[in-house]
Amino acid sequence: MTYVVNTHDSWGVVQVGTFPSLEEARTVFSSICEDPWYKSDGTVKGVELVQGADASAAQRLEWFAFR
Repeated sequence: MTYVVNTHDSWGVVQVGTFPSLEEARTVFSSICEDPWYKSDGTVKGVELVQGADASAAQRLEWFAFR
């Protein structure tokens, strides 16, 4: 299974990376959620962790919104 971390900003979705394990993907997801740059940037709206690399069939596992 493949796991993907994406960010969502004012221009669309940006893929941060693809990971072979859920543990690796969760580590990156958590790091982005706690990163001061992402918190203060203002243009990044959120970050998500999805299962599956195919965007049309991916299932969202986690979502974090920057506010």
